[in-house]
Amino acid sequence: MQAQLSLMGKKKGMVHIFDKEGVLVPCSVISLENNIVSQIKTVESDGYSAVQLAFEEIVVSDPRTALRRVGKPLAGHTAKFGDKFFRHFKEVRVSEDSLGEFSLGQSLGIELFESVVSVDVSGVSKGKGFQGVMKKYGFRGGPASHGSGFHRHAGSTGMRSTPGRCFPGSPRPSHMGADNVTVKNLEVVKVDVDRKVLLVKGAVPGGKGGLVVVKRSMVSKGK
Repeated sequence: MQAQLSLMGKKKGMVHIFDKEGVLVPCSVISLENNIVSQIKTVESDGYSAVQLAFEEIVVSDPRTALRRVGKPLAGHTAKFGDKFFRHFKEVRVSEDSLGEFSLGQSLGIELFESVVSVDVSGVSKGKGFQGVMKKYGFRGGPASHGSGFHRHAGSTGMRSTPGRCFPGSPRPSHMGADNVTVKNLEVVKVDVDRKVLLVKGAVPGGKGGLVVVKRSMVSKGK
């Protein structure tokens, strides 16, 4: 059942490698450090069965600094499974029968993906700020000639006196990016257990150093 778990990791960037046929393959590099089981939820106590995972230990020279960063409530929560502090927490639903496979403080790492062919990667996309309709929605814009006065605008957004209003939901200039995005069925190119690095074919959401969640794809892809 642990192979079904989703683990948190960090996007380290992109590289390209050559396969056996000499074809260049662009790959995203994901660092999958160990996730720690921080809480086990049962049907009796919480109404459902799940496992909470902690990721990215806060390393400081003075423990009091870490305590100020996480706060006393979260520090009391982490004290139940160890004496370390973590930045990120995630809950993963599991079946009630598989809860016996987990224990508080247990470490789960990249070994879960050694035999996995494809994965789904979730993350927060790069924020691009406030953008117009041409960049965000691909509008073609108006004439580029001099004197037009209509170059990159959205154009008409309403109608005549009937219905006399603009319908909601139409494309408008607005904030772009910084959305939760999941890229599905990415082929696993390499699993480096020693370096705790996962190489997947293609791009994953977010920038370098961004938090991503990796889980085994429901649809297997052959190599």
